[in-house]
Amino acid sequence: MSAPAPSPLAIVDAEPLPRQQEVLTDAALAFVAELHRLFTPRRDELLARRARRRAEIARTSTLDFLPETAAIRADDSWKVAPAPAALNDRRVEITGPTDRKMTVNALNSGARVWLADFEDASAPTWENVVLGQVNLIDAYTRNIDFTDPGSGKSYALKADEELATVVMRPRGWHLNERHLVAADGTPVPGALVDFGLYFFHNAQRLIDLGKGPYFYLPKTESHLEARLWNDVFVFAQDYVGVPQGTVRATVLIETITAAYEMDEILYELRDHASGLNAGRWDYLFSIVKNFRDGGQKFVLPDRNAITMTAPFMRAYTELLVRTCHRRGAHAIGGMAAFIPSRRDEEVNKVAFEKVKADKDREAGDGFDGSWVAHPDLVPIAMASFDAVLGDRPNQKDRLREDVSVAAGDLIAVDSLDAKPTYDGLVNAVQVGIRYIEAWLRGLGAVAIFNLMEDAATAEISRSQIWQWINAGVVFENGESATPELARKIAAGELAAIRADIGEESFAAGNWQQAHDLLLTVSLDEDYADFLTLPAYEQLAG
Repeated sequence: MSAPAPSPLAIVDAEPLPRQQEVLTDAALAFVAELHRLFTPRRDELLARRARRRAEIARTSTLDFLPETAAIRADDSWKVAPAPAALNDRRVEITGPTDRKMTVNALNSGARVWLADFEDASAPTWENVVLGQVNLIDAYTRNIDFTDPGSGKSYALKADEELATVVMRPRGWHLNERHLVAADGTPVPGALVDFGLYFFHNAQRLIDLGKGPYFYLPKTESHLEARLWNDVFVFAQDYVGVPQGTVRATVLIETITAAYEMDEILYELRDHASGLNAGRWDYLFSIVKNFRDGGQKFVLPDRNAITMTAPFMRAYTELLVRTCHRRGAHAIGGMAAFIPSRRDEEVNKVAFEKVKADKDREAGDGFDGSWVAHPDLVPIAMASFDAVLGDRPNQKDRLREDVSVAAGDLIAVDSLDAKPTYDGLVNAVQVGIRYIEAWLRGLGAVAIFNLMEDAATAEISRSQIWQWINAGVVFENGESATPELARKIAAGELAAIRADIGEESFAAGNWQQAHDLLLTVSLDEDYADFLTLPAYEQLAG
């Protein structure tokens, strides 16, 4: 028997992991290498195009629907492929990283879908990247039952028919995987690593289970990026030998530029598309990032003051529902990030009422489902959608032809009366430091002040600090947003954390590092496109 061919990709600067050989096989790495060879040059071109488009927005302070694709928007005849049975009812989706405990709890949660997250809810340590893939394979082969050595608690999957359908989210196009490099020394995009390993090992296995390889596509900025994903899917299905159209993708509309190309994004993916999702925090981050030179009219208030009933957010979500249903796609609502308190029932009562109101609104607006971050919220969201859907799997028949959104409506940030506050600045600093510290320890989803925070909420926190300082915001207490004020608040927060957790725990963490990194991405004149880019350089593992 001849020896297996050497791997076309090199694993660099990574400690060996238990069971990594089950994921990083020569055959799987050969597939990922082909994805890299064929598609990374186009990825690179599209990232350069993002920069050019951002420069154009800086020059004009506006956006519009694309004139060159007007015919696609006007054509009523095209639809996306019908949803497979496993994705036809998506009334509640739970999100979370792919660690072993979360995998079992999410699959057992009662939600219809689990967004298995290699993106914003997962810090991309090599361990999280590889062992997350192991955990999903173990889930599909029902080998994931385990006992937590710390608590002694046992975790086991329910019967197959009670489990959530998995929709996996790979990393965005902008992130590379530094531990996997080609012969020429170039790192493979994290998106192709996450997608490639998952698809190669699980596509046929999922088909055999009556489901399929389903994906959430994050941080898409244009229909050309959706076209790239579609070409990846076409190649991958032929390579592995599964039928074309097996893949289904839901695109997060979480950038302001993508909001102007929803029809076009669905059109590019029409044989593989299953819906669009309203990703709230990244969407706000994208508005700040793209219109950061736009002056006072684009200054956002405190993030918690920007509800989904704000006129510019309402325009975005209603256009999403109308676009999806016109094309036969699912419209999936935003995140309920509340984490129930085990100690304060009054906090829970108020928060549950807000979650219910939010999910009632989404169901009433025509969404087919929505996101939650915690299993305790599944019944609340389920009740909201059950009340509207009944026994129907979705409400795609609600075409929302009453909705009419003009280009300016999507960026009418100044239609909101709320203003930035001093407490909002303090909260942004607190969340930023606490989240980045956890991320540097390999945790991507972190409970902070009874909310599940991920990279998207950290992005809006640091972006608001940057925007308020650069716009010269004056708070209600008379203080101006300045670098000096941000540094003073950050120093106070660091001291408060040290006093709260004690010197030993403080020294064992990454608190000073997180403090310094937050101030770098919040105060530098050269605004970093994503905080995870400089943070990844400091991420151990």
